[in-house]
Amino acid sequence: MLPKDKIEAQIDYWLANAAEKFKTMQELYSSKRYADCLFFGHMVLEMALKSHVVATTENLAPKIHHLRRLAEMAKLDLSEEEWKLLVKASDFNMEARYPDEKLEFYKLSTKSTTDQYCKAITSLYEKLCQKNR
Repeated sequence: MLPKDKIEAQIDYWLANAAEKFKTMQELYSSKRYADCLFFGHMVLEMALKSHVVATTENLAPKIHHLRRLAEMAKLDLSEEEWKLLVKASDFNMEARYPDEKLEFYKLSTKSTTDQYCKAITSLYEKLCQKNR
């Protein structure tokens, strides 16, 4: 278990990083780089969720990227749609994708798909930020 000041510092760290990634997500959307926008959307949610994991467990956030698992660790009360979003948005993490998977992801990252997911990611991100403070 972390000391209280370290817990607060970790929560602040994750939220500040989420805010930076959120700005980048918006800029990527504006420049029509939709696949990269969705990838950053995944990071926004991951970092916001990790702030909740720290707050709930009073330990460092784990080095994982699976959004649903992070939300479970944080014991969040989310709607069915929000849980589905976390599962889908985990697919946006391109860290270990092979070139053919990345190409397929880029093809699927249309404006309409990105519009839908950016709106949902923004809504959940804002909810997570409000719940953490």
